[in-house]
Amino acid sequence: MDPILRLIIIIVQSYLIGSIPTALIISKGFFGFDIRSKGSGNMGSTNVFRVMGWKWGLLVQILDILKGFVAVGLVAYFFDTQMPFVNRTPFEDATVVKFIAGLSAVIGHIWSVFAGFKGGKGINTSVGLLIAMAPVEVAVAAGIFLLLLFASGYVSLGSIVAAMAVPGTMAFRYNILGVEIEGYHFMVHAFVVLAVLVIFAHRSNIKRLLAGTENRFAKLQIFKRQS
Repeated sequence: MDPILRLIIIIVQSYLIGSIPTALIISKGFFGFDIRSKGSGNMGSTNVFRVMGWKWGLLVQILDILKGFVAVGLVAYFFDTQMPFVNRTPFEDATVVKFIAGLSAVIGHIWSVFAGFKGGKGINTSVGLLIAMAPVEVAVAAGIFLLLLFASGYVSLGSIVAAMAVPGTMAFRYNILGVEIEGYHFMVHAFVVLAVLVIFAHRSNIKRLLAGTENRFAKLQIFKRQS
């Protein structure tokens, strides 16, 4: 198969996997309504938690994470991952192609072709990509997310900071701790791009956070200031 055609197939395949509107399918299939008509109107797991309860929210979260993980995994399993053009990064071809696949899935989740090019914020699908490619950074980001969630009750704030923490953690491990990370210079820049994409998808949340009108999970706010 022509290498360029193969890469196009990988991108389209991964985008379609990411585009599967899990929250929409579950809300219509099991509850008879469109999740976009309830709560914040978003198709992410946070809105599902709020509208349909934690069990369904957890299910949507797991399925959305799997979209990013599967997109990367299918590339490794089914495709020759040699680049169709000269790879000028210090990273092996396979990892570059896997990141392209994972990023395509994230884009599909945010702009789903099956839901009028609207979707979730991309956090869960990004987590799936990162689990496959940078598990240590994911663990650190998860800890930061939980700390901010329990301190503030804002899922969006935790998600935004966690997204920024991934390339930051990698840079800290490589430059300060001296941990050898193969292809670091490609990976850290790639994850900056991913973080920017996630932050862009949260732009409406950022406006509400600044205005003090963002929805808060008060029950999860364990660390509260005493008035």
